[in-house]
Amino acid sequence: MTHHKVIIIGTGPAGYTAALYASRANLAPVIFEGSQPGGQLTITTEVDNFPGFKNGILGPELMNEMREQVLRFGTTILTETIIKADLSSKPFALTSDKSTYTADAVVIATGASAKWLGIKKDEELSREGGGVSACATCDGFFFKNKEIAVVGGGDTALEEATYLTKFASKVYLIHRRDKLRASKAMQDRAFKNSKIQFVWNQEVISIDTQVHKTTQGMDVEKISGLQLKDTQTGRISSLLVEGLFVAIGHSPNTSLFKDALTLDESGYIRVTPGTTKTNIPGVFACGDVQDKVFRQAITAAGSGCMAAIETEHYLSSIGLVD
Repeated sequence: MTHHKVIIIGTGPAGYTAALYASRANLAPVIFEGSQPGGQLTITTEVDNFPGFKNGILGPELMNEMREQVLRFGTTILTETIIKADLSSKPFALTSDKSTYTADAVVIATGASAKWLGIKKDEELSREGGGVSACATCDGFFFKNKEIAVVGGGDTALEEATYLTKFASKVYLIHRRDKLRASKAMQDRAFKNSKIQFVWNQEVISIDTQVHKTTQGMDVEKISGLQLKDTQTGRISSLLVEGLFVAIGHSPNTSLFKDALTLDESGYIRVTPGTTKTNIPGVFACGDVQDKVFRQAITAAGSGCMAAIETEHYLSSIGLVD
């Protein structure tokens, strides 16, 4: 077994920021990249809402900049995936697909994954900038004066639809039932919005696309419409839209920790309010794995900073650092 003061699991904005602050505090952190190095931003095209980039930056480029920055300050990055975590005793034991490691403190930054429709092209188009997204605040700006669709029936779907009316000319809210499960306040707000048109008893069964030329002359496949199926009659219809936002929820990547850490009803790690502390001293959680409200790169990075500082305080309190 190889022992480290700090092990960080996950390399999105939260994990990299935690590594940056831990490195600068001379904690010599080791960070595990996992199955998706760089996290969800590596499947995002333009990122226009991360401070410091006046012209925006490509998601993969941003994550590569973060990666190079933590390497500069001495973080060790391992291209391994943690498959087992024993947090029942100290030092904590973490097993990867290659070896086993122990740590005095663990920072969990495994993120959350958007739920997709399970149809051909939805997740693929989201990765390639094809007009499909699971984050209105991330990508709504790109749909100015366009007709778009949102799929879902809960608070998140209505929040996304309402937000998107700031940009789109029309927002179709597609729901497979004739009643919403969102709160009454959210429903009232959406029903009063003249830009939102509700499409009841429909489910998206396929996405129509067209090939567009980019300014660099590259061919990019983009959404041109949807094929819908009536959940009551089975009738197939078409809906012409230039964007699709899937708002049917996220799944936190917490399966490794379900028997060790306190999770909420949706599976997110519970932390002490205002901190990144879990129910186990020495184990901290940051980013989307514990945040089901904001889910932004900048808030994830902020919580990664918090986790590193709290990790340093914890190690100092048990006499492992000065």
